[in-house]
Amino acid sequence: MLLAMTLGGAAPGGGEDPAREREFERAREAMVVEQVAARGIEDERVLRAMRRVRRHEFVPADVRGSAYEDRPLPIGWEQTISQPYIVALMTAALELEGQERVLEIGTGSGYQAAVLAELVPEVYSIEIIPELAERAQATLRRLGYDRVQVRSGDGYRGWPEAAPFDAIVVTASPEHIPEPLRQQLRLGGRMVLPVGGGQQLLLRIRRTAEGFVSDTLAAVRFVPMTGEAMEKK
Repeated sequence: MLLAMTLGGAAPGGGEDPAREREFERAREAMVVEQVAARGIEDERVLRAMRRVRRHEFVPADVRGSAYEDRPLPIGWEQTISQPYIVALMTAALELEGQERVLEIGTGSGYQAAVLAELVPEVYSIEIIPELAERAQATLRRLGYDRVQVRSGDGYRGWPEAAPFDAIVVTASPEHIPEPLRQQLRLGGRMVLPVGGGQQLLLRIRRTAEGFVSDTLAAVRFVPMTGEAMEKK
């Protein structure tokens, strides 16, 4: 089910009072400086995107005061929004230049999609939990992100009718790399995803003329990828 086609451009949103908004802005700047740049993320476009996206808009009201802390936060349905550093690391690892078509598997809160939409003209995002997909779509619409299309469904087989993609990011961990996603990468494309069960590694997969090559970025902990991925353990 396609939930959102083109929405608006990136724009301020929310109904916080000015003093509270200034607090969030200071917290967001500290997040970028202390949690992201200080840990080695040097891509200025990624840092600007992290400064622009209002992370507190993507978390439930009861944890909004913790939106800029260096940790994942619950967003309901046993899912989380990743800590800011991991979002920045995965985004930077995609090596985006500004003209790419990007697929995200695991919309969650919509925050990662918003960061991507600050960087590229086309973002396609799939969320297996319908309620999360609907909420993320509403948040993205309210904040004016017209570059994001959200679909509710199982992301294991990707979004074939929009393929090929220059980059794919997966925000839940399968126990193996889904072959349909690899095949939807354009030649020269990059995919960043966690892989594994109890112990997970964040991998970057590149599609070359000779095949696929991968490198390991970090040890991580993500929620498991569900749906068809669970059937193919």
